Amino acid sequence: MSDANADLCFTPAAELAARIRKKELSPVALTRAYLDRIDRLDGTLSAYITVCRESALAEAGRAEQAVARGERLGPLHGVPFAVKDQIDAAGVLTTAGSRLLRENVAASDAPVVARMRRAGAILLGKLNLTEFALGGTLDFPYGQPRNPWNVAHDPGGSSSGSGIAAAAALAAVTLGEDTGGSIRSPASSCGAVGLRPTWGLVPRTGCIPLCWSMDAIGPITRTVEDAALVLAAIAGPDPSDPQMRDAPPDDVLTGLRAGVDGLRVGIVRELVSGADTNPDVRAAVLAAAEQLRELGAKVEEISLPLVRLAGAVFMALGDSEGAGAHQVWLRERASEYDAATRRRLIAASLLPTASYHQAARARALITRDVLAAFARVDILLAPTQPRPAPVIASGHAPVASKADAAARFFTRRSYTTPFNLSATPAISVPCGFGPSGLPIGLQLAGRRYDDATVLRAAWAYEQATSWHQQRPALA
Repeated sequence: MSDANADLCFTPAAELAARIRKKELSPVALTRAYLDRIDRLDGTLSAYITVCRESALAEAGRAEQAVARGERLGPLHGVPFAVKDQIDAAGVLTTAGSRLLRENVAASDAPVVARMRRAGAILLGKLNLTEFALGGTLDFPYGQPRNPWNVAHDPGGSSSGSGIAAAAALAAVTLGEDTGGSIRSPASSCGAVGLRPTWGLVPRTGCIPLCWSMDAIGPITRTVEDAALVLAAIAGPDPSDPQMRDAPPDDVLTGLRAGVDGLRVGIVRELVSGADTNPDVRAAVLAAAEQLRELGAKVEEISLPLVRLAGAVFMALGDSEGAGAHQVWLRERASEYDAATRRRLIAASLLPTASYHQAARARALITRDVLAAFARVDILLAPTQPRPAPVIASGHAPVASKADAAARFFTRRSYTTPFNLSATPAISVPCGFGPSGLPIGLQLAGRRYDDATVLRAAWAYEQATSWHQQRPALA
């Protein structure tokens, strides 16, 4: 692939759409460039489960004809996208990364896919993930996803392929799903932008559920503007999802460039200064906080003492909901699950009722603290993950002790899950690299349904730095 084609594939989606509208860029040529890049790189990265080559080129041809005829064009007209293979697209496999669904062809588009198409976007394919979006998969039936910055390292989960495809420019934008960090974790690990919208803002119909009370679909992109553009396309009420907020979404694009002057930012002490946070991650996140201060934000430290428990509380609730959803298959088809998935779901199904209710009460307390913090600040700031992406092999090591189990399963989740438990929006944006050259993610969270302010703060930081312009050194 020529450098020019690589540059084209890394071009932000907003710019690609603008060039297509001006007839400076062919949707067919753009789609072919992404398909060529998938052909060349995905054999190593395993971002995709299904590539919709023929239908994507057909859609691109129709998009090109619409431009030529001078038709009214959507905001993402001609822009190729891909979705986590947990989300339905008509006539395409939806496997949820599992052998159990290896023949499951969707009858219709999920609302988010239908809305992306209405915005003019072209579906390239379906993206790899940890089995049933649970995390911790040992044997990926559709290929081991790999981090584009170092293929020996994990790309994050559960929306692994969505993070890889965005960071490695195997699609212009992608959709993931975030129950406990599954958009923000791969965004952080792969050096991309990942937005978990406010719970209830984006319909989840047509998305294989893990945890009804926390699942949220959102974008993984290479820029904050692209994330806002995708959110604007997919958000809004849908009668098929009764848990949606029945009100039009706020405009997240008009005020995107308003800056952060006067915005109150709270550094979450327990997640930045705690012993579990890698020193390089701490330094990068504190430097990002200082950058926001220089841009005019009012930055202070804030304490959320219960957030250290968030990972354990999340797993008690989320895994239990997942076990309930899988109870029939666990009885009848247990051998078809990945060993780690099966073990985790069975363990969750055995959780005593008293422990579940204790976790529910703890969730209420964590939510109370997070929402109370927003009376004092507009944005909460923390690392997305306590350390850069680990090597893949580390996930296969046996659990050595109770402390090892807590560190492996609970600690890292305590960085993202406070905002899942409290149903608030949170974004991860690149904020540096560790000594080994792996990306570090900055997490910004906001009030419920104030996704616009989260995006505005993220955009201001992004524009003041160059981290988002870095590319993995792929052959």
